Amino acid sequence: MKNILFVASEGVPFIKTGGLADVVGSLPRDIDRRYFDVRIIIPKYTCISQKMKDKMEYMTSFYMDFHWKREYVGIFKAEVDGIKYYFIDNEYYFNGPKPYCDDVKFEIEKFAFFSKASLSILPVIEFHPDIIHCHDWQTGLVPVYLKERFQGNDFYRGIKAIMTIHNLKFQGRWDKRLVKDITGLPDMYFTPDKLEMFGDADLLKGGIVYADAITTVSQTYAEEIKTEFYGEGLNGLLKSREADLRGIVNGIDYDDFNPETDKYIEYPYNAINFRKEKVKNKRALQKELGLSQDDRTMMIGIVSRLTDQKGFDLISCVMDELCQDAVQFVVLGTGTEQYENMFRHFAWKYSDKVSANIYYSEAMSHKIYAASDAFLMPSLFEPCGLSQLMSLRYGTLPIVRETGGLKDTVEPYNKFESTGTGFSFLNYNAHEMMRTVRDAEALYYDNRREWNKMIDRAMAVDFSWKVSASKYQEMYDWLRP
Repeated sequence: MKNILFVASEGVPFIKTGGLADVVGSLPRDIDRRYFDVRIIIPKYTCISQKMKDKMEYMTSFYMDFHWKREYVGIFKAEVDGIKYYFIDNEYYFNGPKPYCDDVKFEIEKFAFFSKASLSILPVIEFHPDIIHCHDWQTGLVPVYLKERFQGNDFYRGIKAIMTIHNLKFQGRWDKRLVKDITGLPDMYFTPDKLEMFGDADLLKGGIVYADAITTVSQTYAEEIKTEFYGEGLNGLLKSREADLRGIVNGIDYDDFNPETDKYIEYPYNAINFRKEKVKNKRALQKELGLSQDDRTMMIGIVSRLTDQKGFDLISCVMDELCQDAVQFVVLGTGTEQYENMFRHFAWKYSDKVSANIYYSEAMSHKIYAASDAFLMPSLFEPCGLSQLMSLRYGTLPIVRETGGLKDTVEPYNKFESTGTGFSFLNYNAHEMMRTVRDAEALYYDNRREWNKMIDRAMAVDFSWKVSASKYQEMYDWLRP
């Protein structure tokens, strides 16, 4: 039996702000429990719902040296779906209405405390991990502390660390002098080959330097981040560690996202009966949103944060032209004011063709995946992306840019070989995107038999967590001490 410890700033079902929580909460459930004992440590935020707090049980507490004082470290535990969770309690650091705040200095101090406390509680909870699996910059100091002050203790000797990068853009970078003061790390750790980054200190860089293995959330993104454009200043370091770097695509929960049993959609369907049943969801959504009710009109869905990263500047360039076509757009999400207003404008201008839902709703997102014919995702960069996996599961064909996880998960349509599960374009260019959308329209309207065969292939691919879990298990075995 090999012991694996996940350390992360969030995890379902306790606290979630994004895809990181899905990975942390879902992946361990599909790792083979005959060979691996996987446990999870996250902060005990005061904003965790009371329902989830009621599942927690107080274990013990102690005081730990941190930032020139003695800090309280409370330990709670809970078990969900057979997975043991541990929670680090400290109201000063984990108070507030949300898990994160905009004060970068406080966030760095908070997660430095969390990283040190996560290592400090291990002898207390009597769990000796063979591997500590760290997620994003919030846990970047775990591999650093492990090598710097814990390795001298017999209990910690031989523990390996993995650093998973979910999005390289966020690194936990701050003034070097202040980070040194907060962390208590000696001067030798703040050099350009360790934590220093352009004169500042960078927590994610520390995690990458000191981890025994590095992963990111798709094979293509693992290649992209070694280049200057995607590397966010860390491309040289990642290139130097490429032997230890691998990409493993995230999965989605095939129980939550299942058109046959989905509680949010009115008309369930599957890979056998979608030709008759899927369109009923389109009809229902057109009615609900006040769009023209026509089974034959191609509906394109967008469920996303409305930000530059997601390619909305491309859409804004050609939206007027696309609205001249026989298509409908259903948009769901919030984000940058400019893009929220852009979609509101087009919904006003083309009220029978565009529905702008500037909010987020789990129920509405499922309805859009089920009702749409195609799903548009023209990202500038996309480490993994989950929306395209959900749309494939629902037989809604993705139209994506070939970057990161989008390139790894959507096979572009090839009319000569009759292969593919979606449509893709290479360059970050609005007219190239528009041509690809129009290629999809042409196939939808002119060759429905071929379109349906693509849906067959899309619904047959497997991006469940089981597939990802098997690849993580290989890596854990590769790292066996």
